[in-house]
Amino acid sequence: MQKILSTMRKAVEKYKLIQDGDKIAVGLSGGKDSLVLLKALKMFQRFNIYNYEIIAVTIDIYSGKEDYSHLQKFCDELGVELVIEKTDIHQVVFDERKEKNPCSLCAKMRRGALNSVAVKYGCNKIALGHHLQDVVETFFLSLLYEGRLSTMKPKSYMSNSKITLIRPLFLTHEKTIRAISKDFPVKKSKCPADKNSKRQDVEKMIDDINNLIPESKKRIESAIISIESYNLLDKE
Repeated sequence: MQKILSTMRKAVEKYKLIQDGDKIAVGLSGGKDSLVLLKALKMFQRFNIYNYEIIAVTIDIYSGKEDYSHLQKFCDELGVELVIEKTDIHQVVFDERKEKNPCSLCAKMRRGALNSVAVKYGCNKIALGHHLQDVVETFFLSLLYEGRLSTMKPKSYMSNSKITLIRPLFLTHEKTIRAISKDFPVKKSKCPADKNSKRQDVEKMIDDINNLIPESKKRIESAIISIESYNLLDKE
């Protein structure tokens, strides 16, 4: 976990993600990223100069039909409270609306449910497990499918809920997370759109570019997170 904690500390300090007195709701999906994030934030409490609280929040999109006992055990071992919020998101997205591209709507509904729980439990921040590869992929998704230069931010304030969204793994590579998560109770995704989405297409495209131009992935990552090196046209 030392590499994870190192890049997390760098992100926290660079982007001022955590302050004294924060209460952070950690989105816990059961995937490798969220599990590693939760443990890292819990461990980070011991060394961080700020005094903050964390709770774990799992958005159950299957209306209470899923078994989350493995997540409960994981949280109990860490000494973190787990809140499981039951929703009918899967039914709405896949059964009722039959979305052809369900990821955007599903993510929006899950985020809304997570915000509501965070407000209910008096949290001022939400932490998500997005990592550096997610940042790069989102950049290309925005560029190729929306025609604009945009990606995830390490920190953003949501005025409607007065909650600040933070991404402590913003500077962490997925391969580091994957190596650590082998010993974690990772839940296999049951999503019908898994491995069949635009994000997976972009992931393959980036790998192909890196195979064609070695080290290009590192350069892309550096270019995206280094705001001071941008050289785009100024607005008139």
